[in-house]
This record gives sequence, C-alpha cells and structure tokens, in this order.
Amino acid sequence: MDGNSARTVRFEELAIQDAQGIEEMSRLASSIVKEYYDPLIGPEQNDYMIALFQSASSIASQLADGFRYFFVVDGAGRRIGYVAFVPHEDSLYLSKFYLCRDQRGQGHARQMMAFVADAAREAGFGAVTLNVNRRNESRFAYEAMGFRIVREEVIDIGGGFVMDDYVHELRLT
Repeated sequence: MDGNSARTVRFEELAIQDAQGIEEMSRLASSIVKEYYDPLIGPEQNDYMIALFQSASSIASQLADGFRYFFVVDGAGRRIGYVAFVPHEDSLYLSKFYLCRDQRGQGHARQMMAFVADAAREAGFGAVTLNVNRRNESRFAYEAMGFRIVREEVIDIGGGFVMDDYVHELRLT
C-alpha cells in the first residue's frame, strides 16, 4: 500500500451498444480472472469459465439480459477493475467484483461495495447476494464487509466442470 488508501475511484457504465468497450471489458476481465483463478481452480476450468462468462459475446448477452457492468476507474483515468450486477429475486446479485492485482489493498474494494450497495438500495432491494468459490480466500474480505454465508451451492456449468460455492448475503438495513 502506498499510504494513500483513501484514493477515490469512479464508475463508468458499459453500454450495450459500445462494442469497443465490451471488447475492452472482456480483455480486462480475462487478464484479472486468469491471474487470480488459474491457481485456484486450474487453467482448464478457468479458461472454460472465461469463455462462458467473460467473452465479449457473453458480456453483450448479459447486458441484453439486464446485467449492468461498470469499469472501475482510478484518478488517473485507468480502468483498474470492474463490477457487474443484476436484479435477482429479492436481492441485487453481484456477479462480478474484480480489481487488478496492483490495485488490491488500497481501499478500492470498499468503495466498489458501497457503489453496489447504493445501486441495490436505489433499485429497492434490501440485500446484495454473491457466489464465492469455497476455496477462494477473498470470501473473508466479503465477510469483513458484512456478508454472511447463507447456503452452499454446487452448479454444473458444463464441460465436466462445477462451481463449488458459498452463497453470501449482505443485508442493507
């Protein structure tokens, strides 16, 4: 950490008609997810999941289905991460929440979570939910931000792979 942990980030929403932005989001997502998840779930499953969930065509399809994607932008104008969420049942489902490695530990995640919680409140939801791989130690960061485990899920995603997750919930009261 550089001692300036209070640096503010801003959020740029990705529009469905922004083909260049969608391509950039896919590249950013792939680089972050490869670095973080290859050691956790293995490159074969990770590559499969990136193609399934983070390709440009997948992101465009998710945008058409009501997902909202946002670049996280630092004070210098660099796109350093991203978030994506969608209304789901009685909560806002946080689908993507990622920062570049060199940006972690600087307070950005708390700003990102505040942004997501505000979006949930504005949409009339009393909770944010998300899935976290059971072996992913970042689940402790979510728990430090107030999330609690509400159940476990094993989801068959095809290709001989499953997502073995905890479902976390943050109540917004």
